[in-house]
Amino acid sequence: MRRRLSPEAAAFYASHSACSDPGDRAPLFAALPAEPRQLALIVRGLVIHRGEGAMFDHAIDERRLHHDAETRYADAILALLADRDPAPLAAERTPSERFVGTCRDFTVLFCAFLRHAGVPARARVGFADYFSPDGFGADHWVAEYWTADRGWRLGDAQAIQGWQIDFDAMDVPRDRFRVAGDVWRAYRAGEVDPNRFGVDLGPDARITGPLEIAVDVVKDLAALNKVEALPWDGWGATELPLGAAVEGDLAAVLDRAAAACADDAPLDPARRLFVNTPALRTPPVITSHTAFLGNREVALRS
Repeated sequence: MRRRLSPEAAAFYASHSACSDPGDRAPLFAALPAEPRQLALIVRGLVIHRGEGAMFDHAIDERRLHHDAETRYADAILALLADRDPAPLAAERTPSERFVGTCRDFTVLFCAFLRHAGVPARARVGFADYFSPDGFGADHWVAEYWTADRGWRLGDAQAIQGWQIDFDAMDVPRDRFRVAGDVWRAYRAGEVDPNRFGVDLGPDARITGPLEIAVDVVKDLAALNKVEALPWDGWGATELPLGAAVEGDLAAVLDRAAAACADDAPLDPARRLFVNTPALRTPPVITSHTAFLGNREVALRS
């Protein structure tokens, strides 16, 4: 049975965001295929996660480790790639020539390619259980792309090669990657332990708890509105001290955001909540909290 996406949502998600727009690098997209799996494989050949050095038996350059992932816009990522290797984008780079990023960067480039091909696509922020041996829900980003037969599917361009997974990375099961709003609602209902979700820096270095889930709810709502923030960007409801309680009016706001960010989230409720709620909406200037470059204010492209 064919699924239907409203014309407004199809047009919104098939057009570029400020972050996915290739700008003057658009000619590089001319020779790209249109099939999502092929596009995900191309992304995998262009990006290395800054935590994947050992997996590729590659010592990541310290400067790139610190600075590449601060490159938030697709045109700037593409410029770095072209400077390192002017080959067509479909040519797989060696690890030393790849962009050193995070799951967010795999997702933004994948969305850029999909949108260029006319495929409605959006970033989703949540928690994946397939990177940690103990099934810990690690903070993660994937793409969600529209298919006529199944509607929205989750595609993980980082996991499509190199990682040992037992499912199709272009059709990630929704119990293996859970959008942040789903986890928040399960936490509020007492169905999950919030300390099983968060940033995974290793079994003995995890940042967990309700605040980590709450921050990803806000980031996912922004992504549904095509604001693909960096994972360490802060604004409004995300700017609580580490370990702070999430309660009262803020928890109620997050309940509404979680409902708007459900699986298969329709555009209209997510759009209205984002636009009309100052605590959730990204302002023109946000704070980037990075361990490498320190806290700094960043003016976002409109």
